[in-house]
Amino acid sequence: MSLKTPAVALEQKREQAVTKAYQVPAYERVPGVAGKISSVGSDTLANLMTFWSQEFKTLYPQVGFQIQASGSSTAPPALIEGTATIGPMSRELKPSEIRDFTRTHGYPPTVLKVAMDAIAIFVDRRNPLPGMTLEQVDAVFSETQFCGSDNEITTWSQLGVNDVAYRSPIRLYGRNSVSGTYGLFKVMALCDGDFKNTVNEQPGSASVVLSVASGTGAIGYAAYGYKTAGVRALPLGESMDNLIPLSIDTVRNESYPFARFLYLVINKKPGESLPTLEREFLRYILSKEGQRQVLRDGYFPIREDVLVRQRRLLSE
Repeated sequence: MSLKTPAVALEQKREQAVTKAYQVPAYERVPGVAGKISSVGSDTLANLMTFWSQEFKTLYPQVGFQIQASGSSTAPPALIEGTATIGPMSRELKPSEIRDFTRTHGYPPTVLKVAMDAIAIFVDRRNPLPGMTLEQVDAVFSETQFCGSDNEITTWSQLGVNDVAYRSPIRLYGRNSVSGTYGLFKVMALCDGDFKNTVNEQPGSASVVLSVASGTGAIGYAAYGYKTAGVRALPLGESMDNLIPLSIDTVRNESYPFARFLYLVINKKPGESLPTLEREFLRYILSKEGQRQVLRDGYFPIREDVLVRQRRLLSE
């Protein structure tokens, strides 16, 4: 009898989400698609944008892509200035970003949900910590403790880890301030508090994961899609008796505390059709083929009911 590892089981459940329970329309190629798409925005979506663009170019060899992944906060200005046709973001638009866009164009931007992700709390794979409460997460990463903790947490022993390999202070890793992951984690995990100045800010989620994996005693937050064999994503919950693992089910039903959507923001004038190239690329993303690329990149496909609403936005 063969035993499935958690990673294999998760991968199989992801695939089932597309091939069985997840009945998504297949993409059908149309004539006359050519031109260039410029994407500016999220680092979290960088690999996924590359996967999408590569497969789309096999369908339409006359299409070119320019992808700049410098952080979610760079997407709205690029769309306002017209230097990008698509703005990938790992968080929702801020009211000020919607206001600035509307002031320039006379209508708000169109925001499409294209995938699901989770901000994971990673430790190295040998770390025995079973999980963390949300209050503990705040006490580890925040200097303000707005989520209710009376004391900050700086050592592994405060979390119940007494292994001799974890006697040194906790080393913290996270994203930089232009990142949507940084902004969302600040709101969701720190109750909009302030990060400790000891958090080592990294330019991308891959750097966070590598830093946590390469040394004992580190912890970091990053997009789950960047998980490697060297790290483990901790279950989280309101209490240690109610820890919620990060799985396809808990992300898609949004019971995992830091589940989130990933977005593409576009400039679509109400009542007018998108240019053919942009429309077809987005239709491809919101198709069975596009959502398979979401799986390939380690993220989670959006639910069918959500996908139907996103496809409807393209025709409004």
